[in-house]
Amino acid sequence: MSDIKGHVTPGFEPVVDTFEENFAIRGEVGAEFCAYVGGERVVNIWAGMATPDRPWAQDTLVFVFSVTKGPTALVAQILADRGLIDLDAPVATYWPEFAAHGKDRVLVSQLLNHTVGLPSFPEYWDLVSFDEAEGWHRTEEIAARLAAAPLIWEPGTRVGYHSITYGWFVGELVRRVDGRTLGAFFADEVACPLGLDFWIGLPLEQHGRVAQLLHDPDPVFDLMKVLWGPENPAGAALFIGPERGRPIDLANDPDYWTAEAPAVNGVGDARSVARMYAMLAGGGVLDGMRIVSEESVVAHSAEQARGTDAIFGGETRVALGYGRSTPGGLSLGPNDEAFGMQGIGGSVGYADPVAEVGFGYAMNQTHMEVGTDRRPRALSAALYRCIT
Repeated sequence: MSDIKGHVTPGFEPVVDTFEENFAIRGEVGAEFCAYVGGERVVNIWAGMATPDRPWAQDTLVFVFSVTKGPTALVAQILADRGLIDLDAPVATYWPEFAAHGKDRVLVSQLLNHTVGLPSFPEYWDLVSFDEAEGWHRTEEIAARLAAAPLIWEPGTRVGYHSITYGWFVGELVRRVDGRTLGAFFADEVACPLGLDFWIGLPLEQHGRVAQLLHDPDPVFDLMKVLWGPENPAGAALFIGPERGRPIDLANDPDYWTAEAPAVNGVGDARSVARMYAMLAGGGVLDGMRIVSEESVVAHSAEQARGTDAIFGGETRVALGYGRSTPGGLSLGPNDEAFGMQGIGGSVGYADPVAEVGFGYAMNQTHMEVGTDRRPRALSAALYRCIT
């Protein structure tokens, strides 16, 4: 494709070829890919269309769904690294109301590793769902409903992906301990020092740069809509509403961008995702800027739980907020030590401390695949061939 723009370090040209193949044979419409190796940016390329009438540009932003969990995990990691939260303390130490209905025994670490057993709350749809954007701004009410909700299982006994509530858990801890919202904390303590263009709660003045997400042409998600309504455990964990509103539609709503849903509504670019993970792959430091300690990176990326997901099925494996690779599921390169997160539709970010890789991929054409999307998997394979 003649419109691929950006930078590639000599020796990494095969990654550009793979990026072009994504457009030619894997259904790409608009995308950006960035990779760091050993603290150096070796590839940062973009191409295609951000909207039907606007090409993807160097400053294009895109909605990345659960890739947001990585920045959110990093915020919790910073708080723990600074001694502001104790991972082994009860959540109620910082959030007293959370102790209701036996949740006094829930530990902070269990909020982070998806074993808490609170993937939703009763009748959530009268406050917040993917049917409309308005409820997502009512974070204090959401926190109150979570604090008053009963557990679905005994904390620590099962692992299940808390698709949406994970972000509200961490967000409320940040507010209780620091006073800032999670989005403001991330902007001040991570995005600003590292020069990231990534937001949890997108300012109005940035809206003109956002790409339009496109539905997967495969009808599989429409089937999921039928199966995963609010009466279904998976639909409840995804906060699907009675009208079966589709997450892709809400992700194109500017009102939703301005909310802070720290599990799912980050807006940014692939360069920023790769740069954040390059810092983590480098032991918490990048370009002389230390964000967290090396010991913290080791502790927070270590496996905390694995097993069959109690909500969605399939093999899952988690660290303290970050995901770990599983066969046929999340795929974060060839090295088992890698950690990161993917978003529905295809976006991916991860750190590989073995190869010192920071990886970021973002796009607007969504594909609802089981496991990690074929496009970033192809880019990852090409990148590691160049490294080795």
